[in-house]
Amino acid sequence: MARQAGFTLVELLVVIAVIGILAALAMTATAVARRESQATQCVSNLRQWAAAMILYCNDNDGYLPRRGQGVQPVSQINHPTDWFNALPPYLGTASFQVLVSGSNGVRPPQPGDKSIFVCPAAAAGSAGQYFLCYGMNMNLSTWNQAAATKLIQVPNPELLAFMADSPGGYASTVPSALPYGVVPRHNGYANVSFLDGHVQAFAGSYLGCGVGEIEQPDVRWQPDIPGITWTAP
Repeated sequence: MARQAGFTLVELLVVIAVIGILAALAMTATAVARRESQATQCVSNLRQWAAAMILYCNDNDGYLPRRGQGVQPVSQINHPTDWFNALPPYLGTASFQVLVSGSNGVRPPQPGDKSIFVCPAAAAGSAGQYFLCYGMNMNLSTWNQAAATKLIQVPNPELLAFMADSPGGYASTVPSALPYGVVPRHNGYANVSFLDGHVQAFAGSYLGCGVGEIEQPDVRWQPDIPGITWTAP
C-alpha cells in the first residue's frame, strides 16, 4: 500500500514559524500606519485651529484669543475670549463651554472622539476635570496682560508657536518638565502650529519636552514683545 504524503514535524514547525513572522510583520506595519494616521489627523486639527485664530484676529482688531489658564489644570471655562471658546465657531462647532454644558445633546470631548479638540493619539488619565489635549502657547496673550496680544505686535510670527500637543487638562502649554509641558506623543515628536498658520512636527528633545523651553532658530515660545515679561515657571 502506498504511503500517504504529509508534513513532517520539522516542516510543520517551519510553517508555523513563518506564519508567526508574517503576523508580527503585519502587526508592526498596522501599528506604524495607525501612528502615522494619528499624526496626520493631529496636524490637520492644529492647522484648523491656526486658521481659526487668523480669522478671529481679522474679526477682532488683530487681537489674539486668550490662552486660558496657565500652569494650573483648567477649571474656568466661561471666558468667551479664551481660545477654546472663541475659536470653535470659526470651525463650525460649539464652544468648549457649550460642549461641557451638554445642551442640545452635545457632550464634552473625550479621548478617542473624532473632534477638532482631540488628538487621536491622546490618552485618558489627564490632569483636571476637563479634557483638552491641545494647548495654546502659555507665554502668549496671558491673563496677566491688561489686553490680549495683537498679532501685529509679534515679530516673526512664522517662528512663534501658537498651539501644540499638550497632556490634557491644561489650556496652555510650553516645553517643560512640569505636568503642563508639551507632549511628544507621536513617536517622540510633537506637532506645533505657528502664528502664520503652518504646522510642523519636532522631536521632543529639540523642543525641550521634559526639560524646559529651548529657543530654536525655527521655533520660539517667547513673543519678544516689549513690556510683556511673563514666563512659564
